[in-house]
Amino acid sequence: MKTYLKTLVAAFTTTAIVIIVTQSISIGCAFGVLASGAAFATLRARENRSDSQLISAWPEVIDHLMSGIQSGLSLSESLVGLATRGPEILRPAFINFRDSLFHDGDLVSAIKELKTNFHHHGSDQIFEALLISKALGGSELLSILRTLGDFLRQDLALRREIEVKHNWIRNSAHMSAVAPWILLLLLSTQPSTAVAFSSPTGGLILVAGLVMTALAYLWMNKLGRLPQTPRVFT
Repeated sequence: MKTYLKTLVAAFTTTAIVIIVTQSISIGCAFGVLASGAAFATLRARENRSDSQLISAWPEVIDHLMSGIQSGLSLSESLVGLATRGPEILRPAFINFRDSLFHDGDLVSAIKELKTNFHHHGSDQIFEALLISKALGGSELLSILRTLGDFLRQDLALRREIEVKHNWIRNSAHMSAVAPWILLLLLSTQPSTAVAFSSPTGGLILVAGLVMTALAYLWMNKLGRLPQTPRVFT
């Protein structure tokens, strides 16, 4: 709900400013639509960054678990400790895990609840290793966690390298999409330009420009989206 509210605020604010500057309602509305799309895309990008931070936290979770187990703590105690010592972005989930464990006393059920809440291939592997260790004994748990941690770090480093290259291409595409609208805004300070785009033909050109910009943006994001590793343990 906050995302849509911020998008509407951005649209109305931009529309009002552009109408005041250009004295053209059609141009103002076009920039309002453009601003709402940009605001929505920016907010979605922030959510994606939160997902990236969540993915980056799993190797640290493994380090905390290994440290706890090596220091003599049980598996349940090591997991509960993540509620206070784990990555900050994961602490709310592990606080719920701690409460569930203390309430029901069922470690397996609490781990499965964590797995369902995170629904990510990296977390699936960690929690499945813990469940197997719980069922068969934990003699190989440290070795499994160490191998899994190395694998997750390699996968994370590779994805970050690819993301850097994709972001460079994506930012260039963003600039190419925005450049004509910046030029239009500069030209709209001239009364003749504002009058031209206030006509039915000018309005049609603005609508066509918005549609082509939106299609180009969606197509660019589709081409630049990294494939997600499928979940194996669902």
